[in-house]
Amino acid sequence: MKRCTDILVALVLLILFSPILFCVSLLTLAFNGRPILFSQTRPGLHGKLFTLYKFRSMKTGEGLDEDRLTPFGKLLRKSSLDELPQLWNVLRGDMSLVGPRPLLVQYLPLYN
Repeated sequence: MKRCTDILVALVLLILFSPILFCVSLLTLAFNGRPILFSQTRPGLHGKLFTLYKFRSMKTGEGLDEDRLTPFGKLLRKSSLDELPQLWNVLRGDMSLVGPRPLLVQYLPLYN
């Protein structure tokens, strides 16, 4: 039942938020350049790895995270709009709407 709810809610939200996703994509492109999406490998259920998607909020390259975070990126994070592409992960079955936040891969050995 939970999976069916995840699919239904994620699909409806993706459709409803599609204009916002489009606008944020254009703004991310304008303020942060390419790529628009940030992708990172994360462990999911039973340690199975998947690619998590978010809108990119930092400049690419080397340096401290606080130095690479753009003003537009700060706004994205504060409003949580950077998280909207994760609805695609929910739709695919990589994540659930309710549950723990996926850890970074390097933290996986620290948990049982």
